[in-house]
Amino acid sequence: MNKLFAILIFLFVLNCKSTENQAKMMKEDVVLIGKGNLYGSGAEGVEKQNLVISNPQEWKTLLEKLNSVNNVSNGFSETKIDFSKYDIIAVFDAVKTTGGHTLDIDVKINSENTVVEVLRKSPVGMATTAMTQPYYIAKIPKRKLPIVFE
Repeated sequence: MNKLFAILIFLFVLNCKSTENQAKMMKEDVVLIGKGNLYGSGAEGVEKQNLVISNPQEWKTLLEKLNSVNNVSNGFSETKIDFSKYDIIAVFDAVKTTGGHTLDIDVKINSENTVVEVLRKSPVGMATTAMTQPYYIAKIPKRKLPIVFE
């Protein structure tokens, strides 16, 4: 009976370590492409949304929208994405009447999903009166798990 208990404990610990390693590995695999604000007062036509982009045509369409008022993609770390290996996570907030708003993401995986938690930060104290629209764009390795936003 003690052997069975020891084996069960070992398998439980091994499973916990595996889950920790998966979550940590995923966090390291998230590559920031661009983060900031759109300054077109909504003229880009980008709604508040969370996107998963998995092919070059969707990516090209998004880049054209983002660059329609200002050349936003000039500040991106990359724009040529190998969609056989990566998906794009793109998060857009609503147009804001002040500056100082930012977005971040936290990506974790579990046995059923890749979970993207969207973190919104508002300005504290004085803020500019410019119309802004926060965005966050990153690439992650393709996985067979569905991507869920929280």
